Amino acid sequence: MANIFIISAPSGAGKSSLIEGLIAKDNAIKKSISVTTRQPRSGEQNGQHYFFTSEDDFQTRIKDGEFLEYALVHGNWYGTSKALVEKELEKQNDLILEIDYQGAQAIREQFPSSISIFILPPNKTVLRSRLEKRNTDDIATIEQRLNAASNEISHISDYQYAIINNNFDEALAELVAVVKTSRLSIGYREAEEIINNFIER
Repeated sequence: MANIFIISAPSGAGKSSLIEGLIAKDNAIKKSISVTTRQPRSGEQNGQHYFFTSEDDFQTRIKDGEFLEYALVHGNWYGTSKALVEKELEKQNDLILEIDYQGAQAIREQFPSSISIFILPPNKTVLRSRLEKRNTDDIATIEQRLNAASNEISHISDYQYAIINNNFDEALAELVAVVKTSRLSIGYREAEEIINNFIER
């Protein structure tokens, strides 16, 4: 049985970098690529970071039931493809869903055994500094993201794990540890295969 890892964080907390670091260390885990209506940032490639699309196309996909979850975040739509997730789970690949708290709630309802992780910045001052250093948003958008962070963090009690991204290497080590711990479950595929081998008649 493959695991679904839900990873959420306020914008600028460093979740994308931590996810990239995790995948670089663990080739048994994949990241689900979300569909979004926002414009690509510098260096982002369609099909690698996101599937970029128009709002009309996104709304059509909603009507066609193509998403496991979707949400409007900072004025843009984001959704998780049902077909993509099902395909990876059929391959027995552990899967990361990088989604906000709204999407996390929807996924937990559909996949109760999913593991949810929240990435926290050390404080609001550091978060502001990180958002400013990204140099992708104007001052008004940064303020909007900071205000949204308070709302997002208020939902942290819905998550099983919280990782404070103060030092990147330490936070990455903690994220790797959560994934490894989850694989010690008796329901994880490798343990399950061994158990079945002993009890099959």
